[in-house]
Amino acid sequence: MQRVNIIIPTFNRAGLIAGAVDAALGQSYPNKLVTIIDDASTDDTRSVLQPYFEHPDFVYVRLARNMHTAQAKNVGIALSMADAITFHDSDDRPAPDKVLMQARTLFNTIVVADSSMNWTAFEYEPQQTLPVSLVLTEHELIRWDGSRLTAQHALSLVDDFFPNMQGGSGQSGDWILINAGLFRAQVFVRHGGYRNSIEEDRDMRNRLMMAGEVLHLLPQVLLSKFEYDDSLTVAEASNYHSARRQADRAAIWADIAAWRRTGQVVPQPIDLPDLQIDFISNPTVVGISAAMMTLATREQLQRQLQAAGAS
Repeated sequence: MQRVNIIIPTFNRAGLIAGAVDAALGQSYPNKLVTIIDDASTDDTRSVLQPYFEHPDFVYVRLARNMHTAQAKNVGIALSMADAITFHDSDDRPAPDKVLMQARTLFNTIVVADSSMNWTAFEYEPQQTLPVSLVLTEHELIRWDGSRLTAQHALSLVDDFFPNMQGGSGQSGDWILINAGLFRAQVFVRHGGYRNSIEEDRDMRNRLMMAGEVLHLLPQVLLSKFEYDDSLTVAEASNYHSARRQADRAAIWADIAAWRRTGQVVPQPIDLPDLQIDFISNPTVVGISAAMMTLATREQLQRQLQAAGAS
């Protein structure tokens, strides 16, 4: 059975992180690893997670300096030996069968490039069989003010490409999560990791679609996402209308414009120039993955894993 890595990046969420770990370890899919990337938290995160350190399906990786969410995810990718990866936030609570249903779809579904559709746009041959690269699900968002939203707006997947198609199909914020999708690990070998941005999920989604990777959506709510007053989309510095988020979106839209002109998708090799790993609770379950990364990053990982006693 293929291995799935549930990666949870976290920063100063000591009051929430144990619930996220319990939900991840409680997933019904049996061959899983839960990886915490502690982005140099200054609260009690490490002590809260100490009781899990002996669990065979758990590893805690503490970074010595804060690298922010996108780079914390990249650390998780770079250290993952699994066949597939999903990302949960510390305020996410997945349904018990979320990963099981995603994994069954990812590993057992074959798509045929039927000649009635324009698969040649991605240079696929007619009737070529294609594996699924990413399995998405619907989710429920419980907002910080107590209101609820069930995100089923599949057209949100193409909102950067066709904003003219969105009218009447859902309210603002009704988007399908990329973060909690289940990625085939080979995706990161072909395309690299996340852009160092607060719009890293949007960028990853767009790059995979432009490259012709097959995305599959399960039309079921398999995740509850809780928004708090310190969530990135609520905090003043990074909310949906912040200057930083607008600048990051502009960079992504520039990539789409370049793709329309050239047909080329620029990969994002994982680059972690400031990486310093402070502690790994279970170093025998991590290693350096085959994901696309810079040579300097690979060499830096090798030195730090040797120091940590990784296999």
